Amino acid sequence: MLFQKRFWAGIADGTVTLAFRRWARQQVLPGRPYRTPAGRIEVTAVTVVDPAAISDDDARSAGHPDAASLLADLPGDPANPTYRVEFRPATDADPRTELAAGGDLEPAEIAEITKRLDRLDRASSYGAWTRETLRLIDQHPERRAGDLAELVGRERAPFKLDVRKLKNLGLTQSFPIGYRISPRGRAYLDATAGG
Repeated sequence: MLFQKRFWAGIADGTVTLAFRRWARQQVLPGRPYRTPAGRIEVTAVTVVDPAAISDDDARSAGHPDAASLLADLPGDPANPTYRVEFRPATDADPRTELAAGGDLEPAEIAEITKRLDRLDRASSYGAWTRETLRLIDQHPERRAGDLAELVGRERAPFKLDVRKLKNLGLTQSFPIGYRISPRGRAYLDATAGG
């Protein structure tokens, strides 16, 4: 789920536990974890509500001072249903973190990573990027995404999306500024002499 930066601290510390969204159809499911810039959350309930029934208490739980400010700030088409999304910080470990920590790769795992990187490269409209991006992150740890993108002549937003794909494979780790190669990514680069 996407949240504006002003809500991140409250999501992280558990004081923001509600969100209201106007969606043509429900976008999240109860019982599922979702990644946010403030950390992972678990959605506990989703209901359709009448916007006029949103209380000031609900608004404060969503990080707004009152219902009027929440309604004024509610994006989306007013013709769409308004969803009340209840959530809490996820307590289980992020599977990507556990995957990234694995620095001992079997030959079959190396082959699978290579296969997935090759697939990402083939699907790209701008050519092979996966190994170049891994090497770039390795050479410039914790460097701003915009700086890294500029080094290879790419736009920042699509570059960040691509790095997220590498993170989903457990090959990189995010930091407050920039990225680093994970132990799994290091093991892969070492095993393939940089890909």
